[in-house]
Amino acid sequence: MTLAFFFFDPLYLIMLSPALILMAWAQNRVHSAYRQGSQIDAHLSGAAAARHILDRAGLQHVDVEESHGFLSDHYDPRHRVVRLSRDVFHSRSATAVGIAAHEAGHALQHAHGYAPLAIRNAAVPAAQFGPGLFFAMFIVGAILAAMGQAIGTPVLLAGLACYGGLVFFQVVNLPVEFNASTRAKALLSEYQIVDGQGAAAVKKVLDAAAWTYVAATLQTLLTFLYWAIQVLSIVGGGNDD
Repeated sequence: MTLAFFFFDPLYLIMLSPALILMAWAQNRVHSAYRQGSQIDAHLSGAAAARHILDRAGLQHVDVEESHGFLSDHYDPRHRVVRLSRDVFHSRSATAVGIAAHEAGHALQHAHGYAPLAIRNAAVPAAQFGPGLFFAMFIVGAILAAMGQAIGTPVLLAGLACYGGLVFFQVVNLPVEFNASTRAKALLSEYQIVDGQGAAAVKKVLDAAAWTYVAATLQTLLTFLYWAIQVLSIVGGGNDD
């Protein structure tokens, strides 16, 4: 069996390097856009902007709360709450209202029955538990295959399918995030929460954030491909015997 699981494999770093480079570039772009957008004033705070967007959509039952942590902003579909980090919640800047409007956009998706969001939410358990199940099944399957047990192959392939749950989640997540940003940019301009300069800054922040989702998806895909190669090498080696 392959020793790549137990020791560092240069192939892993080589295969993931495009995603790692893209992620580093995207993170740098996010921090730069965040910084620049924070210096451009908006008419409302992030919390007020989210509240205004939700109210205009008839979503008075969706709360807006302050959360802890830097960039901990998210929409909680179970409790119907938009949670914003301290800086975003209180700041009256293009960055703050852009991020707040993006999270409010997820609440609008939820309320309007946006199909990709429903699919993504349903895939959350697969994304959470899939990788852990894969690694457990990889170890068991590899040991069984090394012992010449035929059942090792289906165990390995089933484990790989479990990891595929994370891949599926990441792919479905892309249109969800892109759509929330599109809604945010349109609504902030429509409701005149930002002026022309602010709208440009919001676009820069949200477009930069979008690249982080692309990089994360690419990393997941390449990781899946790496482990698929490892699984197939074990399965192929067993068949050769």
